[in-house]
Amino acid sequence: MIVLKISNASEVVAAKVGKFLERLTPDSMDQSAVEDQVIKKLIENLSAEGLKGEIAAINGLDLDGEDLSVHKGLTVRKHSSF
Repeated sequence: MIVLKISNASEVVAAKVGKFLERLTPDSMDQSAVEDQVIKKLIENLSAEGLKGEIAAINGLDLDGEDLSVHKGLTVRKHSSF
């Protein structure tokens, strides 16, 4: 299993849509939008290599260095098979 944590979602959104619009969107929306785009590209690239599997965006899971924390309310926000 691979865990990927994106830590600069707000900066990416600000660079793409501008600082003004980025301030109007909540950080959780920024995080979700960036995660969705990363998932989309990962699926495209992994499928092109002939790999099959599943990918999910999870709320309530946190990676901090070598520590993985599970928080109350752990949910799968998005799931895709490829």
